[in-house]
Amino acid sequence: MQLTLFSDYALRVVIYLGCHPDAPVSVDEISRAYGISRHHLVRVVQALTEEGVVQSRRGRGGGIQLAREPSDINVGWLVRRTEPHMDLVECFNQEENQCPITPACELRGALRRARQAFFDVLDEYSLDQLLSRRSELVPLLAGSLATRPKERGGEGG
Repeated sequence: MQLTLFSDYALRVVIYLGCHPDAPVSVDEISRAYGISRHHLVRVVQALTEEGVVQSRRGRGGGIQLAREPSDINVGWLVRRTEPHMDLVECFNQEENQCPITPACELRGALRRARQAFFDVLDEYSLDQLLSRRSELVPLLAGSLATRPKERGGEGG
């Protein structure tokens, strides 16, 4: 099982914002810190804004910040919101399923239980818990900014 890049980036964005709670940051800054596409991050930030996880302000002094306290952002909830589906195998999608053994197959039940166990574990964590080593995360993120060249074009926000 692998999360989509969208979910991966969403988790990275909230971790970054959780490490920088005192002032809005730009999408460009997050892009440089992780070495990932600004274009992809804009879409992720838009979705996080729609979910009420991130707030955005335009203009001078603008940027993005968490819209909730880190302790109020559940990791399992966030992953459920950012994953388009969690169909581990074809038979999870009844509309597209072409597997001939589905009626007698026990694998689907086992995989559903495994998926539920995955979310049960993620549901035990809040963003605040992921930030428990904030003092180590902040320098790592700052180091990434120092070693990556700035992207050209576009404003953060």
